[in-house]
Amino acid sequence: MSNQTTIQGTLSFNQSSAVTATVKLWEANSQTSIGEYEVTKEANGKFTLTGTPQSADSVIYITAVLHSSNVVLLSVLSPDFQKEIATKGVVVNEFTTVASAFTCAQFFSGLQLSGKVQGVTIAAKNTPNLVNPVTGSWGDVLTDPFNITQNETLARLNTLAALITAYGTVSTDADSWRAGFLDYAKPLGGQRPENTAEAMIGIARSPWLHPAELFNLFDKAYPQPKDGFPAKPNSKVPVSRRSAPFVPYLSFAPEDFAMILVFGQGGICAPGKLALDQDGNLWTGLNWMPGAQNGVYQGIGGGLVKLDSTGKLISPPVTGYTGMGVDGVGWGTAITNAGTCWVTSFNGAIGVHKLEDGSPLVDQVPEKLADALTEIGGLQGIGVAPNGDIWVVGTSSNEMLYFPGGDLSKGKVVAIVDENQKTVLSAPFAATIDHANRVWISNTNGKSLVRYTPSEGNPKVERFFLAGGGRGVALDSIGNCWVACNTSPDFPSTTPTDGVSIIEGFALGYPHLQQTLGHHRKTGSVFMIPADARPIDEVDIRTHTSDLTPYGDGELNAPWGISVDGNDDVWGANFLGRGVSFMAGASANKRTEAFNTGDVIHTIHSGSIQMLTDVIVDQAGNLWCANNWNLPQTVMQAKPDPAFSTWGGGSGVVVIYGIAKPVQVPLIGSVSSL
Repeated sequence: MSNQTTIQGTLSFNQSSAVTATVKLWEANSQTSIGEYEVTKEANGKFTLTGTPQSADSVIYITAVLHSSNVVLLSVLSPDFQKEIATKGVVVNEFTTVASAFTCAQFFSGLQLSGKVQGVTIAAKNTPNLVNPVTGSWGDVLTDPFNITQNETLARLNTLAALITAYGTVSTDADSWRAGFLDYAKPLGGQRPENTAEAMIGIARSPWLHPAELFNLFDKAYPQPKDGFPAKPNSKVPVSRRSAPFVPYLSFAPEDFAMILVFGQGGICAPGKLALDQDGNLWTGLNWMPGAQNGVYQGIGGGLVKLDSTGKLISPPVTGYTGMGVDGVGWGTAITNAGTCWVTSFNGAIGVHKLEDGSPLVDQVPEKLADALTEIGGLQGIGVAPNGDIWVVGTSSNEMLYFPGGDLSKGKVVAIVDENQKTVLSAPFAATIDHANRVWISNTNGKSLVRYTPSEGNPKVERFFLAGGGRGVALDSIGNCWVACNTSPDFPSTTPTDGVSIIEGFALGYPHLQQTLGHHRKTGSVFMIPADARPIDEVDIRTHTSDLTPYGDGELNAPWGISVDGNDDVWGANFLGRGVSFMAGASANKRTEAFNTGDVIHTIHSGSIQMLTDVIVDQAGNLWCANNWNLPQTVMQAKPDPAFSTWGGGSGVVVIYGIAKPVQVPLIGSVSSL
């Protein structure tokens, strides 16, 4: 059967179809175009492209080289819009160029779109969230209530689109303006772009690099008129708008040009840990149920939420997937290779759900496991081992739950103790398992990380001193363990939370953190423990000394979740800092070769980014972030202001498009590049 495709469309530039251009149809992972059309002056922007992709599942895209202005426009077509495109056609313009460049940034080399099919497909399917390929106008997600007034993304997109327009229309010092535009669009470790489409791709890869310079070019192309003077020479209406072709635009230079959207449909309240399955679906357990008046003194526990790879809600609204006694999911959400999603609960329950439909694997937990759960109490992180074992962190009991081969019926409590039979865990929080089957466990108290090698006869227990408030752990491709700590090494310790419930622990820990910091200070650090690192000795234990470097100290602010991308660079979710930090990893690569390991290169902020507890990387290079808290005063009050009583938990999950090197998922053990 032939895969021949015919696409009709309209080319628009500077809000006009009076253009001439060479338009080409391309198939991802193909070096040559599969269709071409010359748009003449008489065509009024209309074109028809016919081509035959090698596969019916291929992502196809369109480039348009304008003849008179040396502008290149772009549109990557979402497979989800095939039927609509077939009947209504497409519009290719500045908007589609920006959207396609950002969502597909990690897969372009020049104007060649190539990469693993799944990653490219996910990237293409996300493009309509920013811009509709059929209308060439803003996407439904970009203009929904969660985004249009809550972040700068619409204004950023319009400003970048206007820069494309200016590239073809600017008249004053035009050569210098164009040269500067291409210079400032060069990404870290990349090549200087040769046209407007490549420039957008470059900006998407390093959106923090030259935001002020790019905005200055926007200002030169569309200067702000003085009040009382018309924006256009022939206008009779006094206005103070710039003459930029698209509104709203940015009024001042942004911190970066990252494209950020938030998804919260159906109610996504206080997501804790995020996890991706092999199809790119996002799973997250909710601390609290959306719509409830939640906090540490009251609240209703949330369920398990599933979104597809474009952020569309799949699980039931409000309650999410439920079952197996789970009432409020903490920082325990994990995907296995056995087709299940595991979650842990503040109330000490474990839920195991089928990936295919979200239903519980069993109606009731096995009796032996039920007894173990009664003993161990509140649970947090889940570590999935490459060999299929599962380790669950017992935060309240300072113990671990071990499931050989991921078998629920074989779950048992494991005490991790030193040579004196004293526990080395202190309110443990997260766990990850490397390919040597070593379990790396962070601790809230005690300023240490534990590396545990299980063995029937002689298990090995090793410790490394870090800082307080140990949270997320992640393994890079060579087995180094990265750990996020809420505090810096010299930060005063809070009241120990051993033996108390998880919620009680937050009630004790957060006020101490806030009061000690005041309003202006920052605290927090990230550590890297090399795969072959020597653990502390008895002298270290007595003196609490360490030769590990606290990366980001003074720049991060209560980092929580941490992830490693396909370049082995590091992304950290800041809880108090309400931002996502990009840090140079331990492996040399072109993008971060000018930096030292652990350098904080940039932190991304947004009105849509709240108090984060996690950040993960998907197959398309998108970052997904968990808005866990929003208003701390609501969380911490027994009877909060009624006007804000539902604002304690964070709202939704955030995506930052095309900014990281893609990875393979589900993530089990060390990260692998896609």
